[in-house]
Amino acid sequence: MTNPNTQALSEAGVSIWLDDLSRELIETGKISDLITERNVVGVTSNPSIFQAALSKGERYNDDLSALTKAGRGVDEVVHELTTSDVRSACDLFLPLYESTKGVDGRVSIEVDPRLAHDTDKTVEQAKQLHADIDRPNVLIKIPATKAGLPAITATIAEGISVNVTLIFSLDRYRAVMNAYLEGLEKAHAAGHDLSKIHSVASFFVSRVDTEIDKRLDAIGTDEAKGLKGKAGLANARLAYQAFEEVFSTPRWGTLAEAGANLQRPLWASTGVKDPAYPDTMYVTELVAADVVNTMPGKTLEATADHGDIHGDTVTGGYELASNLLDDLERVGVSYTEVVDLLETEGVDKFEKAWGELLDGVTAEMEKVTA
Repeated sequence: MTNPNTQALSEAGVSIWLDDLSRELIETGKISDLITERNVVGVTSNPSIFQAALSKGERYNDDLSALTKAGRGVDEVVHELTTSDVRSACDLFLPLYESTKGVDGRVSIEVDPRLAHDTDKTVEQAKQLHADIDRPNVLIKIPATKAGLPAITATIAEGISVNVTLIFSLDRYRAVMNAYLEGLEKAHAAGHDLSKIHSVASFFVSRVDTEIDKRLDAIGTDEAKGLKGKAGLANARLAYQAFEEVFSTPRWGTLAEAGANLQRPLWASTGVKDPAYPDTMYVTELVAADVVNTMPGKTLEATADHGDIHGDTVTGGYELASNLLDDLERVGVSYTEVVDLLETEGVDKFEKAWGELLDGVTAEMEKVTA
């Protein structure tokens, strides 16, 4: 049976995606159960998730051995294993993709994070991943770095659906939406069917609180400490306000008339990092129409168990959210400094996870050839 809390979240306009992917989840039927019982309608992956899956997964051994014996290099082996999992997940979600006309039933795979500052190579790999997976419901994840923005436009212009990741700042989010609209305009000029192109913009939440809370503790005043745990939600709510503004402009109206789809905001990093906060905070407090919440399994189960879904918790809070960011600046926390740091750290973390993934697979390949 469908869980009442996740059902209520879905009915409020939130698409629930699982922030996890592994061969074990696919082959044991766990994802199928989550579709049926937890209203899960999509899956996201990233280098950290793949690193965790392959490091503990005996289910990969046969493929890894065969690829190694065939003379494949470590980058090729990782590519084959990860795209195979994404392809299988895409097949699993295909009925949802079809029933939602492409809005949900989506599976995301990220370009190599080492390319985050190289526009041309990012576009090249996005096209390659799209071709190799060869499923209509795949989303190619491109980071919202400065080099990523023109890559987003170019990839959308090719008719390829994109999940824009690692968005922390409101200015960068507006640039991401502009990159999407530019891509749609180019795609339309090139004769692509805009109704087939979809995109989400992954706005990170909990990492904002982690960094800002650390700074508030260092300031140490009662006023500063009173602002803890509020910045992530405020930032996300103001992002939704920007979404509403951009997708009500005449520019968007022209594209919508041509069949274009909204680029939906996606709440990412929604697992609570501080145990002092409610474990469903980044779910229940970010409910609005036309959004995605991609949850780690633990957060999804907490929501199913005790998530109190009580309608829209975003659109009425813009003024308070804006005031909160002003308050942070007043006590000495620089918003610009924080979001710039988080973007840099985000890319670094994914690069590190990718390096660990390559190292782990290399070690397994050496065992096969020993």
